[in-house]
Amino acid sequence: MSEGQVAALLLWLVLLAFSLNASLLRTLHANPLYQHLCLGSAIVLVPLWTLRAGLHEGLEIHFLGLTSLTLLLGWRLALLAPCLTLLILGAFGVTDLAEFGWQALIGVALPVATSWLLFLASWAWLPRHLFVYLFVAAFLGGALSISVKILASALLMGMSGAYPWHAIGADYLSIWPLLLFPEALLNGMAMTLLAVYRPHWVNTFFDREYLGR
Repeated sequence: MSEGQVAALLLWLVLLAFSLNASLLRTLHANPLYQHLCLGSAIVLVPLWTLRAGLHEGLEIHFLGLTSLTLLLGWRLALLAPCLTLLILGAFGVTDLAEFGWQALIGVALPVATSWLLFLASWAWLPRHLFVYLFVAAFLGGALSISVKILASALLMGMSGAYPWHAIGADYLSIWPLLLFPEALLNGMAMTLLAVYRPHWVNTFFDREYLGR
């Protein structure tokens, strides 16, 4: 592992340790529902992240699904669950385990933070209505989160000198607009189904606030 990879991994571990406080771990240990949701979410992400396309290593594109995960579990557990996904993908050779730190920071932490901040903004400044929750927090959150991830990946690859900027623009950023609507639709549909059929699973959905009951 290079110095940059070690630094990224250490930074990720610090962030994860900060997010997982003792109270949350006790709740996770005592509540089988949270355990099942965390494990199930990590497994669901495996095929979603395995189906990837790209012309260059490190510049592949794939669906994220992290906006739904963030709204479902909250930001703290949404940082934890994808760790298992990345370990599984690394074990099967889909990703490079040496890049775990960068993948976690750029591919998990940034999209989760983006989704959570957008949810908080919609909660604070927009009407608390089911449509607002699904369209802003889920649909737009999905599009915004994958945009942040793609731009951060492009910036990292460009600044590290791994690929020339013209190759990044032509072979990676040019595909970015094609992912916005599918990612937004994926998260919007997932949260619609969860809010309708399993609202008690969703950490950020409150019947009294969004449905007036």
